[in-house]
Amino acid sequence: MKSEDTIRIGKGRLIGSALVFAACYLVFILFVFLMIVINSPTKWQNYFAENFPKFLSLCICVLLLFYIVYYYYYFEDKAFLVDLRNVCLVFALFILCVLLCYIFGRFVSVFARPTAMLALLCLFLFNRRQAILLNFVFSLLLFVIDTYTENFAAGGAYTTVPEVGAQNAEVYFSLMLGFVCGTFAVLTAGSVKTRGGMLLLGTFVSIPTVIIILLLELPAINVQNNWIAYVASAGYGILGCFLSSALAMCFLPLFEFVFNRLTVFRLRELTSANVPLIKRLRTEAPGTFNHSLIVAQLAETSAIAIGENAELARAAAYYHDVGKLKQPDCFTENQTDYNVHDELTPELSADIIRSHAKDGYDLLTAARLPEEIADVAREHHGTLPIKYFYDKAMRLSGGDANIRDYSYLGPTPHTKIAAIIMIADASEAAARALKDRSPENVERVVRSIIEERMDLDQFATCDITMRDLTIIKQTIVDALSGVHHHRVKYPSIRFNRERQAVVDTSGDENE
Repeated sequence: MKSEDTIRIGKGRLIGSALVFAACYLVFILFVFLMIVINSPTKWQNYFAENFPKFLSLCICVLLLFYIVYYYYYFEDKAFLVDLRNVCLVFALFILCVLLCYIFGRFVSVFARPTAMLALLCLFLFNRRQAILLNFVFSLLLFVIDTYTENFAAGGAYTTVPEVGAQNAEVYFSLMLGFVCGTFAVLTAGSVKTRGGMLLLGTFVSIPTVIIILLLELPAINVQNNWIAYVASAGYGILGCFLSSALAMCFLPLFEFVFNRLTVFRLRELTSANVPLIKRLRTEAPGTFNHSLIVAQLAETSAIAIGENAELARAAAYYHDVGKLKQPDCFTENQTDYNVHDELTPELSADIIRSHAKDGYDLLTAARLPEEIADVAREHHGTLPIKYFYDKAMRLSGGDANIRDYSYLGPTPHTKIAAIIMIADASEAAARALKDRSPENVERVVRSIIEERMDLDQFATCDITMRDLTIIKQTIVDALSGVHHHRVKYPSIRFNRERQAVVDTSGDENE
């Protein structure tokens, strides 16, 4: 998705991101230097005296790898690059995963390294494409560090491949396992929606791990018939797979919180009834809460239909009207017989109604909810006019009312998710007001809502297509026809304790 904000990124922000990238690179090199010192606290001076050209080669290779990462984001996603939190997150992932691979590789076995951990973290924190690229860079990064810092080799199970030193062979083994197992983890983890399922992922990743270890150890097995070494290596490989998934699950909440990232797990947690803002909606604005539940259902099914993130659509819909908590009694769905707007001027009423979009954004950012959800709260009405109070002002002023004074402040939706919720929100409210909720009437209303928003350029800043809008329209119509279906009218009969029928004059019962 290329929004206007993405297109208009200035050179200053790009230069700033490049400087931060360079600073993070220096931090990473310092980290490697400290690892060498800690690994050989009494001999590290001799290492640098004898192997300084190797360390210099390491620095250059690492720089080239980070250069690849920078230019990938420069050409593919500048908006990601200029958000300095994202740059720091990428480097934090690299440093953490290198450190853990060093610890397990050094003190257990090279096969016990959690090499798939970075791929899994990147998959849930970013997306599949970025996870594959960063896993590729990470595998080469480990290979470079292992090659130019020989004292990082594992002290556990060594391979016995002839013609090749054990330590050098382990370096190539680690490269192969890191790249293949990390990529396999990314491809198989796409359907994982629970943290328990993430733990089970280690079982699936261990299958190619065992096969790769067998193929790599095959020369040694043929020469020495040493199956015990293979079994030991395979066992360490399986351990590394489970460590990858377990450690990724442990560190994921930390990165979610520190960098305020959205994952499928956090999205599901945000729609829990125990979230403070959801609790407040349910108790202080029950009408808005019930409306949000139906909008969430509509948004989720629409997102699935056009291939968008259904969990994000559902969570954003839960919070899209949270700004109404500031003055819940000023909104129709929370009122009973008394309407406060009967005593207010249309100007003041319009100001109260349109302020809920910005109030929602402020509440969500104050609660440290992700920007993706807060933006939907601010954008789901776009710059649409508030028709009721504009019409009231026109009648009271004799036709002298400025439409801008009775319109939402925007901005218009920048994502497909925000556009979906804009349509679902209006469609649910309009369908609820219909007396005849036949599919034909619902379809007419939803079509009118979409056409009006197109005429008012509400979708101009997001990349939603006519095909998407057609699918969304039909999906919402089908869903609303199910929610607001016609009920069977039951006879006015009730039964007493003797199960004898008596006429009930209190009213009809419906299904």
